[in-house]
Amino acid sequence: MAPPSAGLSSCRNRHGHHPLVKLAIEAIEAYVKERRVIEPPTETVPEMSEKAGVFVCLKKGGELRGCIGTFMPTTQDVAHEVIQNSISAATEDPRFACVDCAELPGLDYSVDVLSPPEPVKSLSELDPKKYGVIVSSGGRRGLLLPDIEGVNTVEEQIAIAKHKAGIAATEPVILHRFEVKRYE
Repeated sequence: MAPPSAGLSSCRNRHGHHPLVKLAIEAIEAYVKERRVIEPPTETVPEMSEKAGVFVCLKKGGELRGCIGTFMPTTQDVAHEVIQNSISAATEDPRFACVDCAELPGLDYSVDVLSPPEPVKSLSELDPKKYGVIVSSGGRRGLLLPDIEGVNTVEEQIAIAKHKAGIAATEPVILHRFEVKRYE
């Protein structure tokens, strides 16, 4: 059996991934294999030093395996946000068991960096392919990222976000939209 660090070094050499995705992969592999939280790299790309909400989604065999994020920044920069949300996507998504070492080679990753949410006055201002949506009612809030496979209408997007928040289908909500830069 290879030492725990062997998988991490091979991970760092993967080609074709944006540095934010490489950071997500490294964060998850270090945490799952060693229960270690990594630090951001010393050489960063400009996106890593911005402040923004970030979602990290994991897929296995084309199916969702974990997705956790923040719609507003909760850390000092995107790099720290990616590390925090990557580990959470792998270990804290209540819909799934924690990712284990055996699953790591079969995971696909995406990192979405969110624009600040803006209020929506009319459904005509939404587009499920271009904008994510946040629905709010009282203290409940649900979010759905844009361009989700199988979500083709604004109504579907809002219904799913309401369901995630535990908001009744007929209950009125306050709407916000946001855009994402998706890295895979």
